[in-house]
Amino acid sequence: MQRQKPVDRQCAFCQQNLTAVNYKDTNVLKRYLSSFGKIVPRKRSGVCMWHQRKLSNAIKRSRFMALLPYLVQ
Repeated sequence: MQRQKPVDRQCAFCQQNLTAVNYKDTNVLKRYLSSFGKIVPRKRSGVCMWHQRKLSNAIKRSRFMALLPYLVQ
């Protein structure tokens, strides 16, 4: 059985030439949350390392500002 080649995904933020991730844009941030409300890892989301750090800080900031929930019920 041969191994499949991993798919080279391009970072969604790099494709759009975005340097900052807005914490107020909850529709974009919800894409990177799991069904349990956890932040999706970089391997699954396909975001580059630099944007993943920005993304996790934006999610944490929007949770603190009560734009996103900490827990999904």
